[in-house]
Amino acid sequence: MSRLPQWVGGLGSGLTRIARRLEERAAERAREAGTEPAPGPAAATPPPSPVPPSPPAPSAVTPAAHAADEAAEPGHVPPPPTYAPAVAARPDPVDAVPWGVRVAAEVGWRLLVLAGTLWVLMRVISAVRLVVLAFVAGLLITALLQPSVAWLKRHGVPRGLATAMTFILGFVVMGLVGWFVVWQVTENLDDLSKQVQHGITELKRWLLNSPFHVTQDQINNIADKLSEAIGTNTKDITSAGIEGVQVIIEVLTGILLAMFSTLFLLYDGPRIWQWLLKLVPGGAREGVAGAGPRAWTTLTAYVRGTVIVALIDAIFIGIGLFFLNVPMAVPLAVFIFLFAFVPLVGAVVSGALAVVVALVTRDVFTAAMVLAVVLAVQQIEGHVLQPFILGRAVRVHPLAVVLSVAAGSMIAGIGGAVVAVPLVAVTNTVVGYLRAYSRDTAARAVLAVTPEEVAAVHGIEPPKE
Repeated sequence: MSRLPQWVGGLGSGLTRIARRLEERAAERAREAGTEPAPGPAAATPPPSPVPPSPPAPSAVTPAAHAADEAAEPGHVPPPPTYAPAVAARPDPVDAVPWGVRVAAEVGWRLLVLAGTLWVLMRVISAVRLVVLAFVAGLLITALLQPSVAWLKRHGVPRGLATAMTFILGFVVMGLVGWFVVWQVTENLDDLSKQVQHGITELKRWLLNSPFHVTQDQINNIADKLSEAIGTNTKDITSAGIEGVQVIIEVLTGILLAMFSTLFLLYDGPRIWQWLLKLVPGGAREGVAGAGPRAWTTLTAYVRGTVIVALIDAIFIGIGLFFLNVPMAVPLAVFIFLFAFVPLVGAVVSGALAVVVALVTRDVFTAAMVLAVVLAVQQIEGHVLQPFILGRAVRVHPLAVVLSVAAGSMIAGIGGAVVAVPLVAVTNTVVGYLRAYSRDTAARAVLAVTPEEVAAVHGIEPPKE
């Protein structure tokens, strides 16, 4: 009977542990189900066990002991063991990237966006190239004729009548110039062909007597190959003629579009500009409104200066061709005037054309003299006429001129080469004005800040008067 109380106490302790485990399992199931168990009698504090707990062993904590503790107390996260290595905290990815790489990335994606925008813009312009070139041509002609409209309005002529008079007179003059060129070429074509044949004969004779030891058989062989090439490429020549007809139709369409654009720009130019300003966001409208008149002034000065310089080149080179007895001196002078609207490249092409005509129709000495005249006039143009007439407002670096002409010719042919340089000049003026405008705006904002606002920002007392 002496062991009965001990047996009863052990049974009570076992029942208490079983009840505690059942209660913990119920709590785990309730947490998994998302509900909290209601407190019941099983949640009461169990009576103390008559069997005293054994004290913990002073030995080191082992993985088995951690597993036992985790099994004994579910939901409890034990501390890391003493043998676990220390792990350093990972830095923020933004702080781990070097500053230079971050700046390059920021600049790179913005450049990609700009490149994509330019690519889409170029595709759109290529799709409607005829319309764009016609409008730009009308804009250039308007810049040339608009001072005449303003002069007539200042002398009391109504705007509609001044526009009509300037429009009709301007296009009549341009039409007469074109008709004169065609007439001169047609009138001198027979004489020119005879002189070309004579020049080819003289060239053959010179090659036979030259130190290059060219024989008659070699010359005949070259002539036969040229004839054969022309005969085998008859289809290509025919297709080129058909394409030439299409080009003529496109040119006539572009001329009509340019005429209509010029007429409406001369008459309603200010109202069109006011309408365009309404499309600009309000924050940038003031700067764009100031840049527009300056861009128009630059374009007007460029067109007027180019016309004057081209006219001077054509007159002096034409006089030189006339005194050297070069055939078609007047049509060549007109070609020099027209080609002068393509900077640098046009002067080279027109000068080379004059030298070739002099070489074929006259002799080597005459061609050398024509080359000297062309170079002298172009040097005077580049160092005296352009800086004096065009001025600094439309001055563009020669490298920018060459690159812009090349890019314009690749995008839109001869028309693109003509409008490339004035576009660069206008862009240069607009960018310079907007930069100065933003700098002045920032300076005015700084001057408008009161001492009290500065003191409030820096947390100091405002100065006392």
